[in-house]
Amino acid sequence: MNILILGSGGREYSIGLAISNEQKHKLFFCPGNGATDRLGTNINIKDYNELAIWAKNNQIDLTIVGPEAPLTDGVVDIFKANDLIIFGPSKDAARLEGSKVYMKNILKKYNIPTARFIETDDLSQAKEFIQTLTPPIVVKADGLCAGKGVIIATTHEEAINAVGDMLSGASFGDAGKKVVVEEFLDGYELSMFAICDGKDFILLPAAQDHKRVGDGDTGPNTGGMGAYAPTPLVDDALYEKVKERIIRPTLDGMQQEGAPYEGVLFIGVMVVKGEPYTLEFNVRFGDPECEIIMPLLKTPASELFYKGATKDLSNLKIEFLPKYAVGVVMASHNYPYGNSDVAEIIVDEMVDMDLKENSHISFAGVSKEDDKLFATGGRVLVCVGLGDNIKEARNRAYGLCGQVHFAGKKCRSDIAYQALR
Repeated sequence: MNILILGSGGREYSIGLAISNEQKHKLFFCPGNGATDRLGTNINIKDYNELAIWAKNNQIDLTIVGPEAPLTDGVVDIFKANDLIIFGPSKDAARLEGSKVYMKNILKKYNIPTARFIETDDLSQAKEFIQTLTPPIVVKADGLCAGKGVIIATTHEEAINAVGDMLSGASFGDAGKKVVVEEFLDGYELSMFAICDGKDFILLPAAQDHKRVGDGDTGPNTGGMGAYAPTPLVDDALYEKVKERIIRPTLDGMQQEGAPYEGVLFIGVMVVKGEPYTLEFNVRFGDPECEIIMPLLKTPASELFYKGATKDLSNLKIEFLPKYAVGVVMASHNYPYGNSDVAEIIVDEMVDMDLKENSHISFAGVSKEDDKLFATGGRVLVCVGLGDNIKEARNRAYGLCGQVHFAGKKCRSDIAYQALR
């Protein structure tokens, strides 16, 4: 097949890497990054209508959308109007991530377990509800904020100030003109991903992400500093509860709403005393979770995405490798506080055969010049290790980190600590 992948991060690189390992497809990335041209051809077409015409002219058999922005902008609708096969939700269905208010109201309407909440654009109404809650209190901007629109306030006053800043536009501009205020759920958090075709779904191995920048979950939230999967914090009973109480009623509900859900449904799950609650939905893979789930697939990734895009998941027998994966994000010096200087990336020649066969890099914030890769800031790459257990996988991931060098590089040293303590 000719396959087009939309996006430029580590998530898109890892999807491309999984497909390129099948050694039978031709890959294109739009726009891709400095390393994706090792896997295929980078193109740069910003207008989705133009891109759809390009895809038709180049006989693209399948398009896979990585990030949320093209989905909420309606790229899937445009491609389908051009009779192209594309994996991802429609613009209407993508509102599950595009609007937290919409998402919470869907949860409420279809009796899907979630935290008690209010959605409002009125500060006095928010204040009244905040006073009924015991801190900490969660305040969320309604729109897309690149993973940064959630405040966990430790006092009533802090929560009220956060709401005020959002509603005034001071915090997140138009994305904060409506807010969700909700009770804080005390438990442990999981990332779960369902591949959906509108009616059927396949649940992938559960992962756990590490959001904060520093060891021991300290410092500000980031897009994610590392992840591991599958997590031992999930058993068969919990998988079944998530399927029956969250995913199934969501798919049924979205059909009733006239917006059947196709693509990846990312469920942020909070487990409280063994019971799963929905923290949030995203309409694409998490990053860096995607980087560790892709290498666990035994079933060809291209087949999974194609059958998801053609409403044929019921005819797919999904298989996973009996392995664990750990991914460690290497970020630039000033991440997540500000921009960092561009720095050349040097990867040592791999002499350890064990490491060579059981680890790899997924590149993200990189550019290319004269065949050299440069870190361009933010999250630069993910070092992924595979193993028969989490400890082995983690040791290989950190072994690979030791082979990668660029000025100002930083990473957490405790990824997967929850599973190993």
